[in-house]
Parts: sequence; structure tokens; C-alpha cells
Amino acid sequence: MLLVTGGTGFIGSNVVAALNEAGRSDVVVCDTLGSEGKWRNVAKRQLMDIVPPAELTDWLKGRKLDAVIHLGAISETTATDGDLVIETNFRFSMRLLDWCTAGAVPLIYASSAATYGDGAEGFDDDASLPALKRLRPMNLYGWSKQLFDLAVAGRVANGDPLPPQWAGLKFFNVFGPNEYHKGAMMSVLARRFDDVKAGRVVQLFKSHRDGIADGDQRRDFIYVNDVVRVILWLLATPSVSGLFNVGTGKARSFRELMLAAYAALGTRPNIEYVDMPEQIRGSYQYFTESKVDRLHRAGYNGGFTTLEDAVKAYVGDYLDRSDRFR
Repeated sequence: MLLVTGGTGFIGSNVVAALNEAGRSDVVVCDTLGSEGKWRNVAKRQLMDIVPPAELTDWLKGRKLDAVIHLGAISETTATDGDLVIETNFRFSMRLLDWCTAGAVPLIYASSAATYGDGAEGFDDDASLPALKRLRPMNLYGWSKQLFDLAVAGRVANGDPLPPQWAGLKFFNVFGPNEYHKGAMMSVLARRFDDVKAGRVVQLFKSHRDGIADGDQRRDFIYVNDVVRVILWLLATPSVSGLFNVGTGKARSFRELMLAAYAALGTRPNIEYVDMPEQIRGSYQYFTESKVDRLHRAGYNGGFTTLEDAVKAYVGDYLDRSDRFR
């Protein structure tokens, strides 16, 4: 069996879909369904079980799994309940790490590009303790992910026991089907698609930095299918362990993202630029771009979808259909 925590969430449900499509029906999901309609993310899937996080410790007793894909977390960058975030994102992860170590079960887990903070230290996925300790996450979510990265790196540095394969993945700006339950944390494309389709004006932020045009704030946007390919490659390559950025390695602007949506629909752009709220101007990131050299050196050669092709696929296969779910 394979265990996917967060398996009814955005990235997790896409991983579960890919596993089913690859012929695996022995997939167990650990997650809460809540009332935001997350069940629709796995409504087309075949699952062996859905285990609530509070019951996972008992469920794991005496079991042997092929691997654990740990994607479950409180992922809102605006989260403020420190105790809940640390229990969910850090302590739960530590218990899984210990279980996988004791049982010799591979562990693939989600870190985050949020660990890089404002990017002042760059976006190099150096997994050494000195490099990780230089990073300054800007929010509670990023800090919780940083704590777990540090815990794993500490075990590596000390030569302590670890699972036979461990891989931490620093996801950048992932977008694609099944993100609809995320509310304000959805991609800009998903949040604004109905406006694009209806011809209503789409608002993007003005720039408040010299030399950067309005709407030219840039992110490393990566299509969720590419993220899934990396995870499946790691499952098939148990000799690879490490901490890896998962992005395209090419920053693109929010303006280019929305223009790609208009192009996918064959409609004329209708974008206006509005002032960025004062309260976020000081902490707003104008640029993120992953370095993916380590992933390539580890042997990954699956490539990454261009922004235009990814948006075209997302719009044509999901957003512009009555059934938007994978």
C-alpha cells in the first residue's frame, strides 16, 4: 500500500489520480474532508481507505507500506494559530519520520518555497544545516516547514537513522485542477478565470518598485502535473534522497500568466492595475525563481511545461468545462 497524507487536497489529489492512472488502487489517504467540498477532488478515484489524521498513529501500527507521500499540512500563509500549525505541520511530520525510519519505509514529503522568506538568501536548495539556518521564513507556515527541514538535516549531519529514502520537496507556485477549495490561496488564474471568461476587468497589482513594470512581479509558476511527475519519479528511484526545489527554474510575470489565459480562450485582454495595499507593500515578494540543478543532477529529466502550454491545458481540460475536477 501507499499512504498519501493530504490526499484530498490540491497536490495530494493529483498524486492520487496519477497513481490510479498508473494502475495502483492500493492507495490510502490520510486527510480531513471538511465542508469545503474537498471530497470532489477524489470523487473519481479508487481508494483503500480514508483515515482521519487523529487516527493515523493507531492505523499505522503493525502495517508495512511501500512508501509514505506526506503532503498534508496547514498551508495557508496567513495562518496565525501557532500551536495548531506546529502540531499539524511539524510534530505530526516528526512522528511520520520516526515511523518510516523504524519501519524502513521511504518518505517523500512537502517542504515549501516559503522557507526562503523574502529571497534575500537566494533560492538554492542547499540541504546543509549552515545553509538552512540562514533562511528566514516570513510566515508561520514557512517556519513550520523550515523546522522540519532542519530536523531532517540535523539527522543527516549527525549520521542518525533515517528512512531508506527521504526526499523533501520545496514547491514553488503550483497551479492546476483541484485547487478550488483553497479560497484566497488558489492561484490567481483559478480565482480570476470566470472574470476572464466573462470579459470582466481583471485587476493586478501596480508595481511600487523602480524598474519593475505594473503586473511584472514574477513567480516560478509550475503546473501541478509537473510536480506529480517529480513525485512519481522519486517513488520509482529509491536511490535518490535529498532536499529539492520543485519549480520550472524560470520566473514569469502575473501579467504573462493572465495573458496566457486570454490567449487560451482567444479573447482580448482586459487588465487594469490597482495599488497594492499599504499593509503588504513592505513584505511583498517581487521575484521568486527556483534553482533546479540538484534535481537534474539527481537524474530527473522529465522536463517542465511552459507557462503558456500549462495554462492552455488547465483552461481547456478543466477551467473552461462544467466539470473542473481531475
